Amino acid sequence: MTPVEYLDSLGFLDEKVLAAHCIWVEDDEIDLLAKRKVGVSHCMESNLKLASGFAPVVTMLMAGIKVTFGTDGAASNNDLNILSEMSTTAKVHKALSNNPTVLDAKTVLLMATKWSAEVLGLGDKIGSIEKGKIADIVTINLKKPHLTPMYDVYSHIVYAAMASDVDTVMVNGKVVVNNSKFCNGDEEKILAKAKEWEGKINS
Repeated sequence: MTPVEYLDSLGFLDEKVLAAHCIWVEDDEIDLLAKRKVGVSHCMESNLKLASGFAPVVTMLMAGIKVTFGTDGAASNNDLNILSEMSTTAKVHKALSNNPTVLDAKTVLLMATKWSAEVLGLGDKIGSIEKGKIADIVTINLKKPHLTPMYDVYSHIVYAAMASDVDTVMVNGKVVVNNSKFCNGDEEKILAKAKEWEGKINS
């Protein structure tokens, strides 16, 4: 009995479960995850760094599983950069599939936004810009040389945008990053506190 089958035998698998990694799942397990409406958090860059293997993301998507993104921890994915995860995931799975059309940019952006909210049970509150939803919004400054000219906004966000291009971050309607600067606290004090913990961890 595989781990997926065992969890199902316990009645554990349902739409409230977000399964991390799912690297070595077989086709029958993928069908079971899809049947139980389990979401999957794909941590591409962590899996690459640890040489853990490649999750069958394309197969899972074709089965109807909502695959989303995770960064895992700083020990196995140093920058925790979701934009980098999006780009790397799309490119790696195109190469693995030998098919440049899989994981198109629009699908990748859905994985990072709307589907992520849905697998967390928050699809009616966040994940897309719609009337009545919470204003969790990120804006990107497109007036950059590497983002000019722009032919397709989805492709630009997935393949060209970088974390340093983020201009504004709004959480529940409150601006916490403005003009690429943190405005919800003293950044210098926060960095100094992080340095303190660096010393404690290393000692």
